[in-house]
Amino acid sequence: MSNLILSLPELSGSSQFVRIPPELDVPITARVRSVLDSAAMQRLKEISQLGLVSLVYPGAVHSRFEHSLGVFRLACLVLRHLAQSDPAAVESLTESDLKVFLLASLLHDVGHWPYCHPIEDMRLPEISKHESNARRWITQGELAKIIDQQWNVSPESVADFLSKPSDNPNVKRLQNVLNGPVDIDKMDYLQRDSLHAGVPYGRNFDVSRLLSSFRFGDASQLTITSKGKTAAEMMVFSRYVMFSEVYWHHSVRSATAMLQRLFFRLRERVVDCGWHEFSDAQFQTQLLELAEGLPGPQKLARSLFGRQRQIYKRYSQHNYSVSREVHAALAHRPFDQLVKCAELLSERLAKQFDIEIEHDDVLIDAPPVKLEIQFKLDINTPQGLQPLAEMSPVVRALATDQFDKYVKQVRVFLRPGLRELLPLEEPKLTQLLLECAADF
Repeated sequence: MSNLILSLPELSGSSQFVRIPPELDVPITARVRSVLDSAAMQRLKEISQLGLVSLVYPGAVHSRFEHSLGVFRLACLVLRHLAQSDPAAVESLTESDLKVFLLASLLHDVGHWPYCHPIEDMRLPEISKHESNARRWITQGELAKIIDQQWNVSPESVADFLSKPSDNPNVKRLQNVLNGPVDIDKMDYLQRDSLHAGVPYGRNFDVSRLLSSFRFGDASQLTITSKGKTAAEMMVFSRYVMFSEVYWHHSVRSATAMLQRLFFRLRERVVDCGWHEFSDAQFQTQLLELAEGLPGPQKLARSLFGRQRQIYKRYSQHNYSVSREVHAALAHRPFDQLVKCAELLSERLAKQFDIEIEHDDVLIDAPPVKLEIQFKLDINTPQGLQPLAEMSPVVRALATDQFDKYVKQVRVFLRPGLRELLPLEEPKLTQLLLECAADF
């Protein structure tokens, strides 16, 4: 193992550990502990990794703090593996490169706020990206001082690592390890989310085998050896099934659509309340208070965060293979257009069935504007680098544009008790949806 790796206490064999599920030890040094004890990181203990998923899978209440420790552990393992299997590549790294990478793995979620991804998916002009929030935490105040004085690297370099593609080949390779087609962030959250949700789907790939196959290829890219091919395929499949059965489970997406509509209605009030620094509980309380007295938002807020769980019911769903027209008409639409389409649908349903339906009684959930990252990873073979998607029918089928088309469905949700009053046949509802979509 290289002298540089051995010189870093986090990688040379720490004498202290923190235990996280499932029975994993995370190496802790004095400077790692100083980061973990900061207010920015302690805040992540009060932010759920999966947010509204716990309404469907009650055990999925693990925190972003736990996940951050899991990713940091994998970062340490990756560097040790690479030092043994690809020493020439590791020798090209500087001590500063390694420390920035370790800090970035520990701090990669520090900018998240409650329900961050569903809110960011709406792409509202009032909402900044969590990367901007992370830069503020990292480059100002307590964390900046710790990074500068105890780690002896620039806080700006850590923030840049997390938010800007680097022109430095060494840094770019490490960025791909943390955030790429097969990265340590996905490796941890797939297995951790699966564990806490109580489902097996995200744990059906071999993390150790995959990590040991990592190599630094040319042109600043991360590659894997042929020995890691099956593990990479299984990870792609695990991700596909986790999205299908957990992240985009119809009840999870119902709750997500409710939260997004609630936030959309309250966005002008929410923006100035400092919610970027809230815990989950503080954010829920704030939304309940801001919604008070507003009929639609109040109903949504109490249904989500009150003592009685009242999730909207699925009225129809449309995936690309069965309902291609509806999916194409509504997927990747700007969120405000989805709201207008749902409002128009509520009006036409009310007229057709001659009953009172409020605008916020009908929600349309659709794949967001942003597409999932396309899967591009090369395998080192005797014939040279070969794209995994060309060598694997599994990857080719599951990790390209079909991911968004087949996993992420368009759905219509109705407030509880309304679905039984609207006995509309599927072909007529499909036509009504297409007509509403055509108006925007």
